[in-house]
Amino acid sequence: MASEANDERAAEGDLGFLDDVLNEEQVSFGSSDRDNHAGDWGTPEEREVRPSAVVWPESTAEVSGVLEAANARDMPVTPYAAGTGLEGNATPAHGGISMDLTRMDSVLDRRPEDFQIDVEAGVIGSAVDEAVGGDGLTFPPLPSSGDISTIGGMIATDASGMQTVKYGEVRDWVLELEAVLADGTVITAGSKAVKTSSGYNLKDLLVGSEGTLGVVTRATLQLAGRPEQIRGGRAIFGDLEDATAAVFDAVRSGVDVARIELLDDTTVAMANAYLDTGLPDAPMVFLEFHANHGIEEEIEFCRSLFEAKDVERFEMAAEKEEMAELWQARRELAYAVDSYDPDLTPLHPGDVTVPISKYPETVRYIKELAAEHGLLVPCFGHAGDGNVHYSVLVDPADEADVERGEAVYGEIVERAISWGGTATGEHGIGQGKREYLKAEHGPESVEAMRAVKRALDPNDTLNPGKIFPETAEGKRVRAPADD
Repeated sequence: MASEANDERAAEGDLGFLDDVLNEEQVSFGSSDRDNHAGDWGTPEEREVRPSAVVWPESTAEVSGVLEAANARDMPVTPYAAGTGLEGNATPAHGGISMDLTRMDSVLDRRPEDFQIDVEAGVIGSAVDEAVGGDGLTFPPLPSSGDISTIGGMIATDASGMQTVKYGEVRDWVLELEAVLADGTVITAGSKAVKTSSGYNLKDLLVGSEGTLGVVTRATLQLAGRPEQIRGGRAIFGDLEDATAAVFDAVRSGVDVARIELLDDTTVAMANAYLDTGLPDAPMVFLEFHANHGIEEEIEFCRSLFEAKDVERFEMAAEKEEMAELWQARRELAYAVDSYDPDLTPLHPGDVTVPISKYPETVRYIKELAAEHGLLVPCFGHAGDGNVHYSVLVDPADEADVERGEAVYGEIVERAISWGGTATGEHGIGQGKREYLKAEHGPESVEAMRAVKRALDPNDTLNPGKIFPETAEGKRVRAPADD
């Protein structure tokens, strides 16, 4: 059950101003709607917070109207997309209004001659590919959740996915944004040109800000041509060290690979249990190559590097159907991990990212910690960009087990940061990783971030309770009051 701490604000006397901005069917005080917006996928039930109201704006003007009125009344507003975040990014930590943008789901314009598309923030990622597929185009940086998450949510967390090693993050494919600031001001950041050196880069400031600086309502996205040749396969190793070393060698040697994903033997066993895939319980690397010509040469180059690391099998799928079956095991790993053992629960979704030279060492360190503490910690993820996903599984009824798990989770993040990495490669800080912000960036840089937040949102109206360490104690990142 979500927290009832803010229920008194659901009275029309507190939120009656919404009637001046939105139609009746765009506002809900109902328990079901408020419960459905009390957290996201990564929010434990005990940390959910019911908003006082849920609103569904259908235009930038309505987003602006809600924010202007809420800001004037010191009413928190938490942007909400599809709720697929994993760090409590969309949890309304201080109650107030949950602003659901899923009704702003229009493809506004396609310009295939410029490799561009304009979409509203609520458009599902896979719908972009569907809209431009007939033009022979694609939006390459879609995350694994691209068929259930929105473009606005991806921009908010600077999401990335399995093709990042070749194509980069969502940030790299955003040209221009329309966003609404906390006081209702509508701004345009970036431009439709593929490059600009004009003024401050407000676009990149908004990307990854998790809705704490502005609410993105429209985006111009860069597209790419669909490759004429696509081949996928997998490489099976007898030893995890050989698998991670092979990934490092492939990236270091410049193999032109579009996807290169690691699954350790624990993860493979979980996938087999969940999907009955019949894969060998051994470490493996999933691969996909994209090219317009010469793809076989690239595959053979990769094969030769993997053979030098004692690969046991290097198999390439022949048909599209085989490739789809091949990738199913990787796509559904989150469900496989969750359902593997009814007595064990994953603590947090780890997504540290390190320089590629530290990738093998990071995976080794995680497995050593797991063995030392007697914990089950599967490792998988976007190996080609140094991103390690891991889940620390514990018995939630065993306090000592939970304590060990939390310690191991924290040690992994701290070690990644010490090696020049990051606490979060793609999930964002949200509520789950606030304690690591200073360690990663330093206190001076964090204070500079606070200064930006206070300048653009002095009342901390937008998504309070996220990113900054002090918000874990319920504090707001407010600008100092005038004397």
